[in-house]
Amino acid sequence: MTGTRIAYIIANDTNMKRTEFLKRTITGGSLAILGLTALAKDRKVEPDTKNEKLGYNHLPNKEYKTMNKVLHKADTRGGANHGWLQSKHSFSFANYHNPERMHFGVLRVLNDDIVAPGMGFGTHAHQNMEIISIPMEGDLEHKDSMGNTAIIKSGDIQVLSAGKGITHSEYNKNKDKTVKFLQIWVVPNKNNGTPRYDQITLNIEDRNNKLQQILSPNPDDAGVWIHQNAWFHIGKMDKDFSVQYQLKDKTNGVYAFVLNGDMTINEQALNKRDGLGIWDVESLDIKSNSEDAEILLMEVPMQLN
Repeated sequence: MTGTRIAYIIANDTNMKRTEFLKRTITGGSLAILGLTALAKDRKVEPDTKNEKLGYNHLPNKEYKTMNKVLHKADTRGGANHGWLQSKHSFSFANYHNPERMHFGVLRVLNDDIVAPGMGFGTHAHQNMEIISIPMEGDLEHKDSMGNTAIIKSGDIQVLSAGKGITHSEYNKNKDKTVKFLQIWVVPNKNNGTPRYDQITLNIEDRNNKLQQILSPNPDDAGVWIHQNAWFHIGKMDKDFSVQYQLKDKTNGVYAFVLNGDMTINEQALNKRDGLGIWDVESLDIKSNSEDAEILLMEVPMQLN
């Protein structure tokens, strides 16, 4: 099988043998894990009026203007429970394969992970992918083949540009509590570059009733940067607070992921861990419907290179 070779080698897995988990991750995910090149070059779909109008896998179809959004309710996500790891997948990943949920534009993976105390992902490889980790709770220890060793925690943002190839591991540093984090993969706009690691600590108070930029394509902007025309923001809002988000690039789309609470975006009601993808718009009207509602906005190109 061609494509990027990714191996998850897991330490101390009590519920699934390492070899079985490895086999399922590599072969069971098929296109979901390994077919990154295929995603960009081979997006064939059987003639189907519904899919064509939607735009296969949430890629805009310029021939139709009948739809410009997709709703992913929290309880429709794929999932895995390996004992030491509980994960929810907004898009196809490992054993979860849904042909209608391969990606949103260049947003390829959005995993909502909970890792048991002292457990984690052993050394595994990545290539030609921008990998963003956002800790929500606890401490995640990172080591990679570039010699970086770091701890990331709530308020931190980490980015790993895999480029021409890199290996790394991720573990829950603590032996007495879980770690919760989001892992996000974005297909880059250039391949086989020099691998790069970056990590920053943000002032989380700067997202109170405002949208705090945490990622962009520009090294001099706020947040981390990646090899893609993408911008990420996080906002934490009081009840009934409203804010408008203006897209940086009108050809982009936005995938909104509700971290906590209840919200309305462009008249669409959303609850905790719901996802809403929108394209062919210039702005989003966001309103909080509960106290301490929190949202992650991921503005990304809608066309795969």
